[in-house]
Amino acid sequence: MSAAIDLHSAESADSASAGISEVVGAKTDGRKGLLAVIIDGISGIFLPIVNLLSAAGIMKGLLVILSGTGLLEQASGTYLVCDAMASSLFTFLPVFLAYTAAKQFGANPFTAVVVAGVMLYPNLVAVQSAGTTVTFLGLPILGVKYQSSVIPIIMAVGLLVFVERGLDRILPAMVRGFLTPMIAIVVVSMVTLFAFGPFGKVVGDGLAAGYEWVYALSPIVAGLLLGGAVQPMVIFGFHWSLILIGMNNIAVSGHDTVLALMGPAVFAQAGAALAVMVKSHDAAFRSTCASAGLSALFGITEPAMFGVNLPRKKPMIAVCAGGAIGGALAGFSGAQASAFAFPSLAALPIFVGDGFVVYLISCLLGLAVAFSLALILKFEVDIN
Repeated sequence: MSAAIDLHSAESADSASAGISEVVGAKTDGRKGLLAVIIDGISGIFLPIVNLLSAAGIMKGLLVILSGTGLLEQASGTYLVCDAMASSLFTFLPVFLAYTAAKQFGANPFTAVVVAGVMLYPNLVAVQSAGTTVTFLGLPILGVKYQSSVIPIIMAVGLLVFVERGLDRILPAMVRGFLTPMIAIVVVSMVTLFAFGPFGKVVGDGLAAGYEWVYALSPIVAGLLLGGAVQPMVIFGFHWSLILIGMNNIAVSGHDTVLALMGPAVFAQAGAALAVMVKSHDAAFRSTCASAGLSALFGITEPAMFGVNLPRKKPMIAVCAGGAIGGALAGFSGAQASAFAFPSLAALPIFVGDGFVVYLISCLLGLAVAFSLALILKFEVDIN
């Protein structure tokens, strides 16, 4: 037993120290500032579940189509089971984020999952959903909807790193194995329920309201600016901030326009890569362009961006132009995502609804503009 305790303590301490030193040390590294650390952190949290999120979002989109066309009754058992398959990831998203955030920050992932479990505990959720105020030691806990939430659990895991590290330093090795997680669960859960949850709700509601305010001023201008900028943002990882807003919008209101405005730029990336393929005389590189363009159509733009368009610079100008023009039309369409999925050909079902036909045209327009402009612009195609 003592061996197991020592092993846990060593792993926890090493993991926490590694996570903290990575965060703190990165800031002092001349090549990486605080902003880069934050971007790396967000990317590291979401990248492991990106494909799962897209798959679940596409499933929800298909359910919308099936139920909307009458092919599947919402009251049927088949729909209930399919909805469980599509919605479980989003319902228990804090659990997944707890694990990936703990891995990224250097906390104990299983302790983090327990904290997420506290947030989603059915009895607690049921009482709060009924409008009853829950008190702990006489102090009221604000009712917060944690299903599909993002901000509170990330903050909780960030605190968990410091709590575990502090406990591992002061507790004797003999009791560290069980006292560290026990105390950490109590402390972090309480801080989350009393502070992080309400704070995350305020921030999340604020982000959603702020974006909706900007979007309401001019959806067309919002689409023009966002569509033109989003692919360069991917280069630096800045697009994760938009992903957070999109996920938060869906969690708060059940729909989102950020993802819709990002869509044409994804198709523009594919269009530019295909134009480079047409201009190339290198058979091997033409094959690379074709596969990169196909990947971009299905939402994986990195091969097209980093392998084809960005090294030649001017095709990226075409991408930005296509994304901007297509994004403006997407804003005009008023299309919204009913679930989360990275914009792609396969994710189109999540945009079914008002403005869907115009949204399809906006995606095709983004592809066509980028393709045409990349053909017209002069640049060295077959570079070594």
